[in-house]
Amino acid sequence: MSRIDTIRDFIPCRIAVLAVSDTRTLAEDKSGDVLVQRLTDAGHILAARHILRDDREDIAEQLRRWCADPEIDVILTTGGTGLTGRDVTVEAHRDVYEKEIEAFGTVFTHVSMAKIGTSAVQSRATGGVSNGTYLFALPGSSGACKDAWDEILALQLDYRHMPCNFIEIMPRLDEHKRRK
Repeated sequence: MSRIDTIRDFIPCRIAVLAVSDTRTLAEDKSGDVLVQRLTDAGHILAARHILRDDREDIAEQLRRWCADPEIDVILTTGGTGLTGRDVTVEAHRDVYEKEIEAFGTVFTHVSMAKIGTSAVQSRATGGVSNGTYLFALPGSSGACKDAWDEILALQLDYRHMPCNFIEIMPRLDEHKRRK
């Protein structure tokens, strides 16, 4: 079962947070605030923070810029994962992914079911990897961001988490680019 190996040292990640909203400003971004508070409380480093309108190309371009930045290990987006016409964050993420982490959405749905029941089917939370960077698209509600962080990301972004975690395989995410 899941556990923290206290012999291992914690390795902080450099995490960027992007809010996607047509209506909020950075000052009103409660979900982003939740993520920033939780990631810094856990010992990680806030590498960047930004807000963008619901525009697929703009979101994908920002994700690509951050994936190309060696000072960013993980990107968390909040907002735009629903079913309405303006919800394009998931599509923007998939435009950037080299590999999708399909189980992230499945586990997020499982966690959400315990909190909001069948309403969890309306979320399209997703995760993936691009250019050695992890990307996770979370719903825009602060409750969903708390759930995603507390139940999944806090553990998977902790090198001490056993039996395995995202951090221990991070150095190998782009190994295919180093092969000759």
